[in-house]
Amino acid sequence: MEWEGERESSNVEDRRGMGRAGMAIGGGGGIIVLILALILGIDPRPLMQRQQQAGPQGNHPPAAQSPEEKRQAKFVSVVLASTEDVWSEAFQKLGRRYEPPKLVMFSGEVQSACGNADAAVGPFYCPGDHQVYIDLSFFNIMDKKLGAPGEFARAYVIAHEVGHHVQTLSGYDRLRREKASGEGDNRASVRLELQADYLAGVWGHYSKEKFKLDQRDLQTAINAAHQIGDDELQKRAGQVRPDSFTHGTAAQRMKAFQSGYDSGDYSKEALDYFFRVPYEQLER
Repeated sequence: MEWEGERESSNVEDRRGMGRAGMAIGGGGGIIVLILALILGIDPRPLMQRQQQAGPQGNHPPAAQSPEEKRQAKFVSVVLASTEDVWSEAFQKLGRRYEPPKLVMFSGEVQSACGNADAAVGPFYCPGDHQVYIDLSFFNIMDKKLGAPGEFARAYVIAHEVGHHVQTLSGYDRLRREKASGEGDNRASVRLELQADYLAGVWGHYSKEKFKLDQRDLQTAINAAHQIGDDELQKRAGQVRPDSFTHGTAAQRMKAFQSGYDSGDYSKEALDYFFRVPYEQLER
């Protein structure tokens, strides 16, 4: 993936170093809580709140950034700029105007319109303020704990969260609520997450030439989608509970991303698929 020298987004806010001490995900406790939560399919925030209450308090001045941290921040900005270009053109072709999200880089914890969140939640999108939040140390988790290295794998994560923004602008949060009322919140969540994977793939389709993506790049993203499948994460705990899935199986997530990457189809018909078909018929 060749990205250096490309346009950087102006919609990036850097809040790194503003969180509480002891809360950064790079710390052993934060990593353990995150991985256990991912494996068990539970919300890690209550656990992290307890850790927060027990940990050191007070804000600390931002730490000096290493060359690698600066490079990661630039990478995130370039990928975000690319999503702006792709979705602005796509929305224009649909007769609409794309309003890009802001991306907030933070360390430890951050305040959003969705509430106070910490790094253990992982990258997330808040529809309340139309912002994507990411602690860049999550990239280290991908490399060392989840077995999902590679720059295009990281780009996939960013594009997935931007995909949630595209969903919000397109009204798919309403369809999610409708599905939740009929088949349960978890299944509705899986539908939304698979669609976001598909949208990340669509972004990748239109970014091939710009970033000179090759098969090796694609495989890093496919591998990341596999490693963060609900079933794969739960296998690490020795017990797979499909009723607790909220993001989709490894096979579903790989298929959704690959389909978007191959087709580049962002038509209403293509996107409605994830909410139209019976849950059991979603690709496994």
